Amino acid sequence: MEKNTILAVTLSMFVLIGFYLLQGKLFPPPPPDPAQSVQHAAPVLEAPPMSAPLVDQAEPQFTETADTAAMTDEVPDSSPLVVQYVTIDTEIITVVMSSAGGNVVSWKLKEHFDKGDLVEMILAGNDEAQAFSLAFGGLEAQPVTSFFHVNHLSNYSVEFYRDFTVPGMASGNFRLTKRYDFKPRDYMFELTVTLDGGHSVQGFNFGGNAYTLSFGPQIGPRFEKIDNRYEYRQYVIFINGRRRQVKINEMIDSRPSWAAISGKYFSFIAIPYLAQYSINFSERAEPGIPSASRFNIVRPAANTSRISDTYRFYLGPKTQDALAVYNTGRNDFGLIDTQLVEEASSRGVLAPLEKILKWLLIAFHRIVPNYGVAIILLTLLVKIAFFPLTKKSSEATLRMQALAPKIKELQEKHKSNPQKLNAEMAAFYKQEGYNPISGCLPMLLQLPIFFAMYSLFNNHFDLRNAQFIPGWIPDLSRPEAIWVFPEGFSLPFLGWNALRLLPFIYVGSQLLYGKVTQAPGQQSNSQMKMMLYVMPIMFFFILYNMPSGLLIYWIFSNLLTLVQQVSINKFLRSKKAAAPAEPVIAPKKKKKW
Repeated sequence: MEKNTILAVTLSMFVLIGFYLLQGKLFPPPPPDPAQSVQHAAPVLEAPPMSAPLVDQAEPQFTETADTAAMTDEVPDSSPLVVQYVTIDTEIITVVMSSAGGNVVSWKLKEHFDKGDLVEMILAGNDEAQAFSLAFGGLEAQPVTSFFHVNHLSNYSVEFYRDFTVPGMASGNFRLTKRYDFKPRDYMFELTVTLDGGHSVQGFNFGGNAYTLSFGPQIGPRFEKIDNRYEYRQYVIFINGRRRQVKINEMIDSRPSWAAISGKYFSFIAIPYLAQYSINFSERAEPGIPSASRFNIVRPAANTSRISDTYRFYLGPKTQDALAVYNTGRNDFGLIDTQLVEEASSRGVLAPLEKILKWLLIAFHRIVPNYGVAIILLTLLVKIAFFPLTKKSSEATLRMQALAPKIKELQEKHKSNPQKLNAEMAAFYKQEGYNPISGCLPMLLQLPIFFAMYSLFNNHFDLRNAQFIPGWIPDLSRPEAIWVFPEGFSLPFLGWNALRLLPFIYVGSQLLYGKVTQAPGQQSNSQMKMMLYVMPIMFFFILYNMPSGLLIYWIFSNLLTLVQQVSINKFLRSKKAAAPAEPVIAPKKKKKW
């Protein structure tokens, strides 16, 4: 292996480190269930336990905020005195709603699991979650926490309603109604918010806005750490046919088609059907929540006595299969061309390559229903596809070894004149018909495969909780561990909280590959020693917390490359030995005159 190959591998290492750091910058990185004891096929009212504090408390009052010009008071007549819970049980989700504000407190996915339990899409902190809460006014207004009346419309529809009054207006009463409509097999539901003042209220203007509808404090499932390898939360909107990320606390008035809080495997997506609205994302913290991610829709003031606004919200898996139905009309809402599937699409210049690898991985998994084995089969296919390049690289390396004495002679001859050396080297390569890049180019061409594999193993939904070896590798999308350190302890400087075996196996495979394929006479080369020992150790630290699927790919890639290299070298040596020796032309004798 010559200097250009060394340069190529070194460059590959820095590219990999840069990609790893850039990935971390661009993709930064179970609550109480009041209905867990009873499941229902249809919505029912549930009384809270006798020890529930809300039963004996006085009804909460809607308080005034500093930036709101006109607020509301509750109409006390016939007001509910206790909180009631409503459970909607569909084929794929279980939703629990509270009459306190008419909010959603739990949303569990029946077909997806997290640590032995159903995935909870609405995380709660120390207090009960209050998703889809409503506040009269803007972002600073306090959510309505009053007890609402409950009206069961069907097995999958329920509405919460309550009357309010505008202070200073003797007959300024209006009714707030929140209606939820679910479907039997859909992760999407419809929410209709109605403010009806009849003839007594001529408009809804609370500090310049009618109301703010909020989702929070965080989408599930529960996570331990947020970064690009474990979990992340991105804030995105879809506008003018493109998906783009937005900043926290940015007020978006451009009326995007939809907006989302995007996790690694699950998403919350909002589709407002309003003529005017503003969107905002925030990370306002809440006790008991490791990281908050909130979504707000601000509805501007209205000069009419009645407003009725419709929203559709999706809380479910971030997969193309689940989201593509909203493009084709094959959904219970009849939605077409929403482009929600963009939420699950791969991005970047390597997206097409990642899609091909994903298709192949799924195809292998259909043959052998184990994703670990499917990764090994995919690795084998990649090595077969790259075999011509590997063979060419090996031939170039052997050719360089044959040319090494002449190259060393030129270097010694022109060591004091670099310009002359470069010119002589170029002429020598041209004369011999050798391209110095041919030895390292195959190696560089495999880098896109690695990056695409990294993205695939890190984000492919089906790899979530995909087991390879029971008791050792239970999830190919996460790092494996043979010993998890005690809670709260991590290695200083490194931050490692577990002892992992795959990184050590990787180093062993890399050292074995380098030792076996090292050409004679290179053992004393300091650059080759760096390639053989230093670089695998550096990659050990880089790959330590990578998804186990990626390490399995790289380990088996090393082993297969090792087998290929040994076979190629044996073939080339036998080919060279079988080749007829070049005839030695004797010098012509001078004729004697």
